[in-house]
Amino acid sequence: MTKRAWWLVGLNILIPGSAQLLAGNRRLGRFGVSMTFLLWALVIVAAVLWFTWRTPLYTLVTTTIGLWAIALVLGFYSVLWFILTLDTLRLVRLVRTDTTARPFVAGLAVLALVLVSGTSAYGAYVAVTANAFLSDEFISAPPAEPVDGRYNFMLVGGDSGEDRDGLRPDSMTVVSVDATTGEAAMIGVPRNMMYAPFPADSPMAALYPNGYGWEGCEVDVCQLNSIYTEVELYHQDLYPDAAANGSSPGLEATRDALEGISGLTIQYYVLVDMQGFADLVDALGGVTITVENPVPIHTDETFTEVLEWIGPGVVHLNGYYALWYARSRHDTNDYDRMARQRQLMEAVLEQFTPANLLTKFQEVATASGDLVKTDVPQAALGYFVDLASKSRDLPITQFGLDPDSGVDPEDPQYDYIHELVASVTAPPPEDDSEE
Repeated sequence: MTKRAWWLVGLNILIPGSAQLLAGNRRLGRFGVSMTFLLWALVIVAAVLWFTWRTPLYTLVTTTIGLWAIALVLGFYSVLWFILTLDTLRLVRLVRTDTTARPFVAGLAVLALVLVSGTSAYGAYVAVTANAFLSDEFISAPPAEPVDGRYNFMLVGGDSGEDRDGLRPDSMTVVSVDATTGEAAMIGVPRNMMYAPFPADSPMAALYPNGYGWEGCEVDVCQLNSIYTEVELYHQDLYPDAAANGSSPGLEATRDALEGISGLTIQYYVLVDMQGFADLVDALGGVTITVENPVPIHTDETFTEVLEWIGPGVVHLNGYYALWYARSRHDTNDYDRMARQRQLMEAVLEQFTPANLLTKFQEVATASGDLVKTDVPQAALGYFVDLASKSRDLPITQFGLDPDSGVDPEDPQYDYIHELVASVTAPPPEDDSEE
């Protein structure tokens, strides 16, 4: 009877339902074994997709229907394994086993129950939580189509501290990604860029036909990052549908300006509050970068007195140090900061894999909250996660629209800027030569 007990418990772990087929309710056993084989088949299909075509998997774990399906399946198996394990303990008949073996047999069964059934129940809980988080963070809308074979994103770093009245764009980057290969270019746009042009169909084009600030503006400083503030304060009526589309009038006007500057159509934006960026890095376990020149951390009272230094060399940064690395101003300029910010974004893309994000999802969800905003639709997340995975395996083209690129932000030549951007984003010319 002791050997029988060990066999029944072991079979219940390996093939749930088999213990009932051998020594119990065969109808329950057949159901349990059938469900076990079905689960194995699902796992095999998932493994094949992981190595051949990951987009369906990413879509499954990022859409409401997919997450609810996962939660229901995991909840079902959690209950099934709980029932089968308890029934297996009944079939074991512990009172007829060797006295010294009883606690070990029972302990193994309970351990399996906790690990298998408990893990499935927790997975169902995470799926429900993930669905609630994604539904709050991402809008419900059909995905946009690529333009000239590319998706273009506006990345905005917002600076909204306790001593600030509202949010102020502190950094702006246009990320252009090939919709098929994942090849990406990151284009840093200085916040002090002058005379930003607007596309002809932009509501701002009527107000500033010669570029933003050419004849003055309605706020103190007429530069690129002032557009957000001016529109939020005085011209929200120009973008009446912004809130319904998961955006804001200030962000839509800034997007129009970046479209005019870059010559690209920008489908989506991502706004990250600076403090939110630090929390996000902490949630993901930090980021590793190579620091060429040491970057100072200032004291709380002044921007000239140095408290400590970051680097040089390979360093692992938590959220606090990553935020200082991106924002430090001591003995540096905005263009240096832009380069460091692009370096951090590239490091985040390379080091934080989908698997890493999924394993730390609860921390990420807690850290993000209202600190990350975007108009990327939830239905497109699976595709973009897969595209980001491709981008991570390719070199990323980086440059800023600054003097190093031949651009003077105070007197920009936008025809030249459009040519510069097109040189890294335009589709290659078709080869019409005959073989």
